[in-house]
Amino acid sequence: MTLKTVRFNTKEKPEFYKVLRKRVNGYFKENNISKFANARMKWKTAIILTAFFTPLVLLLAGLVPNPYIQVLLWIFMGVGMAGVGLTIMHDANHGSYSKNQMVNKILGMTINFAGGYALNWKIQHNVLHHTYTNISDMDQDIDTGKIMRFSPRQPHFKFQKFQIIYAWFFYGLMTFYWVVAKDFIQIASFKKDELLKAQGKTLGMALLEIFAVKVVYLFIFAFLPLYFMDISFWFWFLCFFSKHFVAGLILALVFQPAHVIEDTEFPEPDGEGSLENNWAIHQFKTTANFAPKNNVLGWYMGGLNYQVEHHMFPTVCHIHYPKISKIVKATCEEYGVPYYSKDTFTDAVVSHAKLLARLGKGESVSPASAK
Repeated sequence: MTLKTVRFNTKEKPEFYKVLRKRVNGYFKENNISKFANARMKWKTAIILTAFFTPLVLLLAGLVPNPYIQVLLWIFMGVGMAGVGLTIMHDANHGSYSKNQMVNKILGMTINFAGGYALNWKIQHNVLHHTYTNISDMDQDIDTGKIMRFSPRQPHFKFQKFQIIYAWFFYGLMTFYWVVAKDFIQIASFKKDELLKAQGKTLGMALLEIFAVKVVYLFIFAFLPLYFMDISFWFWFLCFFSKHFVAGLILALVFQPAHVIEDTEFPEPDGEGSLENNWAIHQFKTTANFAPKNNVLGWYMGGLNYQVEHHMFPTVCHIHYPKISKIVKATCEEYGVPYYSKDTFTDAVVSHAKLLARLGKGESVSPASAK
């Protein structure tokens, strides 16, 4: 990926974002509420970390001799791993968990328990995805090379007509790919595009940190189970892969239906690198909520079913999204800005699947998606 120069239209409804920020900031000030984690968030953190590590402790202690239950515990660990990423790591690496940046840094490193490297994630997610949402060749969240087509702006290949079938398998490989290759490939591309330099890191230092992360991760989740559990390498690999497949599938099914659905748009800069909308309105046109009334799902997903609120206020802890969503939606209605939201998680996944099928066949998409 080679970064292009893109300019947002700052003259379009400049008052909208100012008013929205003022109203949301006013909510916290008027109610004397911190925008960071509260007691409920801290309890959630403890519960999710416990849920993630308990299966590993039980396995290493030899308390579960039944191989079928062992596989189930690894799968449950995958559910917990996705939960850590969605609720703890995500907020921390956005700087929204605590006003103490050291706390954010430490909790942000929980991505290491998924075999990932925090700095790479910050560049891909915070810098590229949150700035250039749904813009081909800039937002890496919709860039999988030729394997899948997530945007009508991307080249179409005949084999992609099958992506509606194979996409779900590749989604499951997401975190496994982090462990074995992605971090090394990404860090090289970030160095080339001078994104690494902007983070104050040299390539050598970043590679050393990535190597250290991988060694610690494999020590905990490979060496220790193989050493303390009476299992073969292949049984361990089945369990390890199952954990990652479940985690990867969950993460993909949270993030993809928030941006790649029939309602959202895929803007393209003109020949001079200019976009039609300002940054704030661009976010609303490329992002969607789902299942806003499902409190259980929202709890586990770290409030990322309120993806619109997250994109507008990424430095606000997700625990506050349900409350500020009312302010955001009302302001959008007042200024005529779209506010996409699916009633249920199923509706969002189905919409994502429909768009996958149409993009895979090379069909034209709806005006909203092609604009």
